[in-house]
Order: sequence, then C-alpha cells, then structure tokens
Amino acid sequence: MIREINFDGLVGPSHNYTGLSFGNLASARNAGEVSQPRAAALQGLDKMRANLALGLVQGLFVPPPRPARGWLSALGTTIEDADRVLAANAMSASAMWAANAATVSPAPDTADGRCHLTVANLKSMPHRSHEWPATLAQLSTIFASDAFAVHGPVPPAFGDEGAANHMRLTPSHDAPGVEVFVYGVSGGPFPARQHVEASRAVARLHGLDPARTIFAAQSEEAIAAGAFHNDVVAVANGPVLFAHERAFADVGALVDELSTKVPGFELVEVADAEVPLADAIKSYLFNAQLVTPPDGAMTLVAPTECSDTPSVKAWIDRHLASNGAIRRVEFVDVRQSMANGGGPACLRLRVACDPADVDPRFLVDDAKLDRLADVIGSHWPVAIEVADLQKASLIADIERARAALLDALSLPELVNAR
Repeated sequence: MIREINFDGLVGPSHNYTGLSFGNLASARNAGEVSQPRAAALQGLDKMRANLALGLVQGLFVPPPRPARGWLSALGTTIEDADRVLAANAMSASAMWAANAATVSPAPDTADGRCHLTVANLKSMPHRSHEWPATLAQLSTIFASDAFAVHGPVPPAFGDEGAANHMRLTPSHDAPGVEVFVYGVSGGPFPARQHVEASRAVARLHGLDPARTIFAAQSEEAIAAGAFHNDVVAVANGPVLFAHERAFADVGALVDELSTKVPGFELVEVADAEVPLADAIKSYLFNAQLVTPPDGAMTLVAPTECSDTPSVKAWIDRHLASNGAIRRVEFVDVRQSMANGGGPACLRLRVACDPADVDPRFLVDDAKLDRLADVIGSHWPVAIEVADLQKASLIADIERARAALLDALSLPELVNAR
C-alpha cells in the first residue's frame, strides 16, 4: 500500500552558523552566532515524534561525514590546512535539509511503474555541492528494492536543488498525480538556484507523462525577497496548493492548468495584503509540512515562528475558523534549524511508496527515537563557535559522534560514504 513517508534529515554534529547560503536571509542574519548542535538534533527528533503522533510514517536520513575530507583532498588541501572559508564549506551540516536531497516521482506517475528518485546536484552553493555522493549512497541503500529507480545527479551545468522546488498534486497518494517543477529566472540580487533545464531532465529521467507535468517559473520578486527555494512560498498536499499570492510568475496560468488536470483541486492563497511577503518568508509559513493524517484532517506542521508573527497567526486563525482546506495546525520548535534558514519542510523529503519496500533501518518509531536521543545526548557537541571549526578536538568529537550514530542504526556500509 502506498503511503507518504517523511524522511527527516537528522541534524548533524557539525551544525554551525557560518552564513554560507547567499540569498538565505536567516543564514546571513545569524552568521557568526554560536550554534547548539545537540539542541538542534533533539528538536529534530521532537518534530519526528510529533509526526508519529499524527499517525504518519516517519523515516530519517543520517548526516554525511564531516569534515568533507574527500572534497578538500580534491582541492589539494586538508581541514587542518584549508583557509577558513574552505574549512567552513567542508564542515557544513546543510544536508540536514532533506528537501534538497532529491526529487521524487512516485510509481503511479512514472512510465515503468517504479518510484524514481534523482539526487540533487546542489551545484549553486559550494558548501552543498559536495553533498550528493554521500546522499546518493544513502538513497541507494534505503531504496535498494526493485520498486525504486535511483538516479545520479543532473550534470552540474544546470542547477538542481531537489524537492524544495517540486510539488505533486493528486486526489490520493496512490493515484496518478500532476508534478509541478518550479524554476527560477532572476535578474534580482540573489541567484535562481533551480534551472528549468535540470527540471526537464529530471522529468525525462523519471518517465513522466508530459501531459501531467508542469514547469512553472517562480516570481523574481519572491526570489529577491529571500525565497531561495519555492518551498519558502508554496507547498502542496493531495489536491491542495497552499501558496503566497506572489509565489509564482504567472499564478493564473498555473491554477488554470491544475484546475483542469487535478480532480478536486483547491488553491489556498494567502494575499500579500494579509500576510506581507516579508512576513511569510521570515516566519516560514509555507515552509511547513502540509500533510493528511489517517483521520483525514489536513494538517499544517508549522514552526513556532508562525505563532509569533502577528499577521501570520491572524491568517491561520481566520482560516481555521472558516473551515477551510487546512483543518489543523501543529506548531513545532525547530528554532536551531530556522536560525540557519530551514523550517519543518526543509528538514524532510517526502516519498510516497509502500513502506514495506524501504530499508527498515531508516524508519523510526518512538523507541528508536529514544535510542537516537541517547546517542545525541552523549556525543553531539553542546555548542560550536565558528572560530573553533578547525580545532582538532572538535573535529574528532564530530567524527566520533557520527560513528556512534551509524553503530546505533547498524549502518556500517555508510561509514565511508563520501
């Protein structure tokens, strides 16, 4: 039976605030601050527990090796000898944002009836460009069943940042869907990270029906305002598109096409007059998980910053009172991730498939989360100052922490993933 699984990226022990993500306002705003890797990882586990409490199927991704020694070696240096900028790029914990791990097309959408995943090349940002080999190794392990087809990255001439720029709308997870690839065309101050050529390549690799595939441009205004990925201003679930008024370059054309292709399609649009674009981006209203639990009440799993932002909280209260498409809102504390520019939706990759086809080591229940909390409490650094990233003692602690995690999950094949 096909169910949606949310695979959350476990926050790695090198979680730090070096402000590497150009165009990500939160990342830039908090550059140089002291991070709290242990608290961040435990916040992530609590979010997974909240999903389990809703009756959802929950999975996880483990952090890749840090520092990225192989990448530094290819650049002719080491973590000890690299300049501070290269060292910071090699110590990034950004793989925690699993929405950028890959693009996923479930079996009902593909020509061969398999669930296809294409690992994202993330070529636009140096600190993320070296993630894909370790991510590919992990995807190939999790989805080794013949029910899946796992693809390598689109050639890096074209930027691909995965599911953060991809939506699927469908009456139900096991029905054929319409897949929407959102790309950037920007002349503004920040780069557009998703190229339409990459999106078209992924659609071809996945064997998607062109009649049920849409390529939509993100608005330049949204990119310039700090919506570096489309999931900062729009999210879809089932037949519902939840989006800010200024999310797309031509929202009318997109809605017209979805209305004709998705049975029961519904647009929940937030007007700029009610929630200014700046408030939507700061609070990450749309970078929430929009899910349908077994009880059928569509639920928005939103960061606590949404309840702290008056315009956003007022909109949520009005929508819930109106008996709209979103019937429930659950607030989660992921402040450590938010401070680095990633909300609840950034932390997860959605995969609609039969859970029986997935490597069970990557699926969690409360008991497994308890064991992981013990590992984190024993091994994750409490705090990291940016100036300490190249300290031998910290590096050793980070590498031991990951080894302890892999041992707890019985994942020896990922020890040397690069």
